[in-house]
Amino acid sequence: MNIKSLLLGSAAALVAISGARAADAPVTQVEPEPVEYVRVCDVYGTGFFYIPGTETCLKIGGYVRMRLQGNNRQYNSDIDSNGPTAAGNVGNDYNVGSRVRARLDFDAREETELGTLRAKFRVEATNAPAATNNSSLNGTSSSTDGATYAAKFAYLQLGGLTIGYLDSAWTADDGGISDGLLTDSDWAAGDFSANRISYTAAFSGFSGTVSVEDDGSGDFIPDVIAKLAYKGGFGGAYVMGVYDEDAYGDYSVNYFGAGASNTYGNYKLYTDEYNGNAKDGAFALKAGVQLDNLILADSKLKIEGHYAFDPTQYAVVGNVFTYSNGGTNDFGRVVNPITGAVVSSGSAFALPSEWQVGAGYQQTFGKIFAAASGVYGRTFDLNYAYYTGAPTSSSLYVTEAATGNAGSVNYWGVEGDLGYQITKNFSVLGAVSYVNLDIPVGEKLDQTRGFIEFKRTF
Repeated sequence: MNIKSLLLGSAAALVAISGARAADAPVTQVEPEPVEYVRVCDVYGTGFFYIPGTETCLKIGGYVRMRLQGNNRQYNSDIDSNGPTAAGNVGNDYNVGSRVRARLDFDAREETELGTLRAKFRVEATNAPAATNNSSLNGTSSSTDGATYAAKFAYLQLGGLTIGYLDSAWTADDGGISDGLLTDSDWAAGDFSANRISYTAAFSGFSGTVSVEDDGSGDFIPDVIAKLAYKGGFGGAYVMGVYDEDAYGDYSVNYFGAGASNTYGNYKLYTDEYNGNAKDGAFALKAGVQLDNLILADSKLKIEGHYAFDPTQYAVVGNVFTYSNGGTNDFGRVVNPITGAVVSSGSAFALPSEWQVGAGYQQTFGKIFAAASGVYGRTFDLNYAYYTGAPTSSSLYVTEAATGNAGSVNYWGVEGDLGYQITKNFSVLGAVSYVNLDIPVGEKLDQTRGFIEFKRTF
């Protein structure tokens, strides 16, 4: 055996041994690279995340709350009475109930060459099983179970353009400031939502908004709203005007003062301004100013008011005439004294105010929140028709005894709120309000209302 053969044999043996050892060695698994399925999006603030596979940021939020609420009986003339009701029946002088609401907000945003593209959708479900005590004027107790489900907002925005269903520009925060007096009952005039197309141009804190809105009249001409606003370090201010192309004259009229058990005498109220020229339209103005940290740190002081040249839905203050606790009516209820049936609910009886002024103050002390507000206003002049006679189960209004001009309704209201942040995202709020109506016919009416709310936000 020569040297060459020996070396080749040794090399072959080493290769065989190494192969045997490699066959016996365990296989090491290589871990895959971690994949970030959900990324935080901090471009638009907290709570946003990227939808996987896109550059769209999404935020999901909302709340669940329960309110225990009550009021003295439907705008009665003696708020301390526990005696006979207007229908001649004995019953307690209050109404209590509860209401549970769940809200979900979806807010999607991304940047484009034309600005921020946004879409927002809000859905709410409200359940109101109101166990009422003497909720109707016939002295009986009742319990109702009703729920409502609604898409409260559904709109898109691109830069300053807004298209969809949301709060009317008359009450929304276009330009960074909205109306309302800082309490739960914010006493806002014309507080409703609408399908609208609007555009806001902003520069150095100043902004201008023009909005065309569907008023539901069925014709081609929309309502038009123009708003000028400023938002800065001191707070903000706004002034706006609205042209309502169809003046508010077709009231769902209601009545006051049910008679004794077998007689009837009621006043019907309706606007004196409506003369058949509703197509001439209506015009109203609104203005307000908010001062932040003026008195103390974490405080807000707000003053605002409106003036309507003609009756319009944009001058209806819902917290005054159509407020409801426990799912019940509290203004202008009509009860047939024969059958005890509620003939007409007051929830649709909304008188437009010719003018209103008010102020609100809000203060935060750590976990404690407090607010107070007050308003004073007057409606347009009203006509009246006085009905008398003995109603039957099929005919309530028998004889029109008199008609005439009744004058206007002067009103005022106040509210106080007190809340506490129990822990992160969980709070309790209590509110008490009082409204006084100086009705030109019949008796003066007033009502005290209140609620306690438990709320979990997310």
